[in-house]
Amino acid sequence: MLISFLSACASAVRTPAGSADSRAEGTNAKAEDLSKYRPKFNLPNTPNSGSGTATAAATPMPTNHANAKVAALMDTLISMNKSIRFAQGYRILAYTGTERKTALDLRAEIVSRVPDEPVYPQYKQPTWRVKVGDYFSRIEAQQVLLRIKDLAPNAMIVVDQINVK
Repeated sequence: MLISFLSACASAVRTPAGSADSRAEGTNAKAEDLSKYRPKFNLPNTPNSGSGTATAAATPMPTNHANAKVAALMDTLISMNKSIRFAQGYRILAYTGTERKTALDLRAEIVSRVPDEPVYPQYKQPTWRVKVGDYFSRIEAQQVLLRIKDLAPNAMIVVDQINVK
């Protein structure tokens, strides 16, 4: 019985499944060879596209050019943007009161302090208002407000319709 057991074990010795010997024997060759399932593509302008030595294909040219249409739309947007005169923004309200002389004196002092900023004196009966600047952001208005705070201590930033340059 011992002899029959040893003879059965000797014939059952195998190599590991991933070794080169098992691939050479063909035991797992069908399971590992997937090349027949890979798709094959014929590239344009390439000789022997199936041999695996494909050269770089020519760059495809776009067929639907939208350059002229895009340029026309951009010109329309530019002309529309140029026609915009007013926008929602911020101004500094430096003075509100009934005294004309005080409003115009404050305007002159602000113009001398910040000559590059527009100053708008407004009169709506019976109130005079002096507004400074045209700002798209509150931060821009805050910078100028700090420069004129000693002239108009009660000045504040207000939301207003501004002139677009």
